[in-house]
Amino acid sequence: MPRPRLAPGVDVFDVPGRPTAVRTPDGEFLHVDAEPGAVARLLAELDGTAGARPGGPAAADEEARRLLTAFADAGYLDPPAVWPAERAGVLLLGDAELTGPLAGLLSAAGARPRAGTPEEVAALAAGRLRGGPATGGVSVTAPTAAPVAAVVWCLDRPVPAGLWDAADRLPARGIAWARSHREGLQAWVEPLAAGAGDVLARHVRARRLAATPAHRELAAYWGAASATGPCPGGTAAGAAFVAALLATDLTAWATAGVRTGRSPGGAGLPASRRLRRLDLRDLSVSEHPVLPVPAVAPLPTAPEGAPGAVPAPARPAGPARIA
Repeated sequence: MPRPRLAPGVDVFDVPGRPTAVRTPDGEFLHVDAEPGAVARLLAELDGTAGARPGGPAAADEEARRLLTAFADAGYLDPPAVWPAERAGVLLLGDAELTGPLAGLLSAAGARPRAGTPEEVAALAAGRLRGGPATGGVSVTAPTAAPVAAVVWCLDRPVPAGLWDAADRLPARGIAWARSHREGLQAWVEPLAAGAGDVLARHVRARRLAATPAHRELAAYWGAASATGPCPGGTAAGAAFVAALLATDLTAWATAGVRTGRSPGGAGLPASRRLRRLDLRDLSVSEHPVLPVPAVAPLPTAPEGAPGAVPAPARPAGPARIA
């Protein structure tokens, strides 16, 4: 059994004239309600020196065992997160300003990122290449490449219409789908989709259009800005920040599951329902809840000429509006 250890961000320390204190990952301070000797034996158990002390490990000490259980129940004990091999293959697409720093962060976390192409994404979405456990496809072109467990597409500009359509089919095949893009001085990091029913790129696009009275202008901006090439306003610091957020989301998905991910403090939105907007002028972040857009079935109509028949309503031209 692996030795217990303090979770990242948890510190235990002495306070002169006061009980031993704990600083939590949220920055709060707590007191340990136990006699100092039991706390010392607990810390010896956590740092691996308990077996060398007279009397053996702290597991034989009832008070230290009680403290160990309390720390575990509070979430203050945690084994180091290890990126599992079956989720190590990550395909990166997009602009080098983002994919460069992202590749470094993912590699440091234990993933095996590599550059991909839109054609590869389309083949994965169609099941023609090896991806997550649901695809059952053939091996990828590089024989030594890990099976693709996640695809990340990050753009330093708005998203051209239709670019992410194929990638939106990846979660249904067991492949995680993460993405970001930039609009002027604002960057958007969309929720990581890891399975059927998660928020896809087309859902975010529809929700954003529905949320603004300037939906015509927003749609026109997307089309015009994505067609003009590079989008001015990006910075190296902003790109590194976006890459760090994407890497954090992917690490949470790979090591614990995206639905367990939370904003700092644990009180924020679930990672699978969280759209983040970054202001690149000061690197501030705002979070917005977002839900999938359900498929809408056409209204049933009676056969033409039948009693009580209602003519089918005419479809409006252009994209449907979401009320």
